[in-house]
Amino acid sequence: MTSPSADPTPEERIWQVVADIPFGNVASYGQVAELAGLPRGARRVGRCLSRLPAGTRLPWHRVVNASGGISLPGNAGLRQRQRLLEEGVAFDGDRVKLCCCRWSV
Repeated sequence: MTSPSADPTPEERIWQVVADIPFGNVASYGQVAELAGLPRGARRVGRCLSRLPAGTRLPWHRVVNASGGISLPGNAGLRQRQRLLEEGVAFDGDRVKLCCCRWSV
């Protein structure tokens, strides 16, 4: 167990950034990495989110690729799209309209 004064791990920093993405907004994997202090760490963000337990309350679905696309295959990608639509996130075809839905920090 770590002490309360210990610095957060990279994973904890990623989780915190993702938790802060507002309802109805999205962030890219790279944007999350930068905000977590992990420049060029987009793939690390993807790996971290892929390891979340089923039923997590972390809004993982608000993280998309740099062009606004959903990177998850199959049913997981469909579930992500559905959750984003339920939050009012606008799509243009298969990509999120980043012009109006990208999280501005």
